[in-house]
Amino acid sequence: MTVQTPPAPLFTIPIPACGDSHPGGTITCTEPKDSVYVLTWSSPPDNRITTPFCRALLAALDALEMGPAKGKPAGVVVTTSAIPKFYSNGLDLRHAIETEGFWALLYQVWKRFLTFPMPTVALLNGHTYAGGLMLAMAHDYRLAPSGRGFLCLNELLFGAPLKPAMAAIFRHKLPAATLRSLALEARRFSGAEAVAAGLADATTNLGIDDVLAFIHERGLVDKSKSGVYGVIKAELHAPLIATLAGPGLEAEERRFDADQRAEAERKEFAKVWYDEWRKDQKAKL
Repeated sequence: MTVQTPPAPLFTIPIPACGDSHPGGTITCTEPKDSVYVLTWSSPPDNRITTPFCRALLAALDALEMGPAKGKPAGVVVTTSAIPKFYSNGLDLRHAIETEGFWALLYQVWKRFLTFPMPTVALLNGHTYAGGLMLAMAHDYRLAPSGRGFLCLNELLFGAPLKPAMAAIFRHKLPAATLRSLALEARRFSGAEAVAAGLADATTNLGIDDVLAFIHERGLVDKSKSGVYGVIKAELHAPLIATLAGPGLEAEERRFDADQRAEAERKEFAKVWYDEWRKDQKAKL
């Protein structure tokens, strides 16, 4: 029996440590087949999305985009995880809230995938939750695990609101019924359920052969050769991209903050009315 030797890395980008909870890791690029570039991240314990993770991922995408100019042809980018249980368990919420510039950086990562000049495929090898699912949604395609791992937007369960950009990426990509189940029920989708709901394009047994077959069936390797793939993507996603950066993001954040203030005022007045109403009801007894 012939043992297949894993392809040698083309490059490795370090993920620096981030506080006590995130010791750091790496993003490694391999080329298992000509012009198919696999970015495999490993950031223990569960690939949380932090500032160092985002910066390392942007650096890896830059290295891939610049590669063709140095003799490497354009092709397809696949992202996956070296940690079997998790593609990504989402944001480190405390880090996100306390770190200046984090949200803009996160949205920059999404925009980079939404406009990247090659097809991108998220190979979801395990649990893909919250911010991890948002990152996967920024890819062109998603392959969900057929055996283990769930896709879930669980902000509802731990009391975190969806910021405007977060809601926008799901609203832009998903049917209304799927969005309701995902956001308002915090439903956990298995791989097969994710495909049926439009969250993913196919299931996989997690072997590299599955993703290579998917890429071959769709003829994805050749899609970027004409040089306009990223331009077309940017136009298709223009409304979403406007929400992720600059004046569009600022306007949506102001609108969101104004809505929250208005809701707080409504509750305050409703409480005053309710207290008076209760007193009146008791007086009539």
